[in-house]
Amino acid sequence: MPYVTEKTLTDVVRERWSDIPDPRLKQVMGALVKHAHAFVREIEPTQAEWAKAIDFLTRTGQMCNDKRQEFILMSDVLGVSMLVDAINHRQSNGATPSTVEGPFHVPDAPPVANGGNMAANAPGIACFVSGKVSGVSGEPVAGATLDLWQTDGDGLYEAQRPEIEGPWMRGLYRSQPDGSYLIRTVAPVAYTIPMDGTIGELMNRTNLSHMRPAHIHFALNAPGYHGLVTHLFQSGDKWIEHDAVYGVKAPLIVDFKKMPAGSKAPGGELMNEPFCVVHYDFVLERKAQAAAA
Repeated sequence: MPYVTEKTLTDVVRERWSDIPDPRLKQVMGALVKHAHAFVREIEPTQAEWAKAIDFLTRTGQMCNDKRQEFILMSDVLGVSMLVDAINHRQSNGATPSTVEGPFHVPDAPPVANGGNMAANAPGIACFVSGKVSGVSGEPVAGATLDLWQTDGDGLYEAQRPEIEGPWMRGLYRSQPDGSYLIRTVAPVAYTIPMDGTIGELMNRTNLSHMRPAHIHFALNAPGYHGLVTHLFQSGDKWIEHDAVYGVKAPLIVDFKKMPAGSKAPGGELMNEPFCVVHYDFVLERKAQAAAA
């Protein structure tokens, strides 16, 4: 092995890491070494700064658990999550656009009947979301699962409600034989990303917005179709243009129409309090179509 110098070190390391049988891993590690070394060469950190960076990453990992993912939040605020999403969902066929999952998805949401309320006892204004799930060719998609999660009317997710036992503000719905679905929840509100961790420390040293516009998360799956992870954003929200995780796409901005007390909700219930209605038709891409594209 040649002795290294500042000038030769990167080439020596890249050569060492080229001895990998797996071609994809070889490509990934070669690029990682190349760009990591380029980053260090550009900023020239002191040893104290590098130790602080290692400490930052260590504490970020220590904050992660089954309901909170601080590394996903870091990826989100750096725009990396949206870039990975864009690379993996290059659509031009009319399918509903995808966006980031975010750090607050909890698997195994409880099943909720069509039209059922996934926000029982939650603060906020009642909100009904309805529409259809169809394929790009217009065919109804029956039995599609719609996995929802969102904040309550106080802007808090389940992971931010330690006093709550069991599922909170999430549910698993299914589309009907004609592809239709009906969801009852509460209207989401704009909220700050978690600022009590390492990413909050970083954001507080900038002038960047740490707000997310009001939205509802959806993950849709149906046999024969590609899965979809997306949001519905509330039109008119003041943070639409400054989403902290860069997740807003124009086709995902929808009206949350306010209805007065005494109006009938979708499904026919007479509501004694004001409420919101949202209509959105999801379009899924067939796996065969994607393979042929």
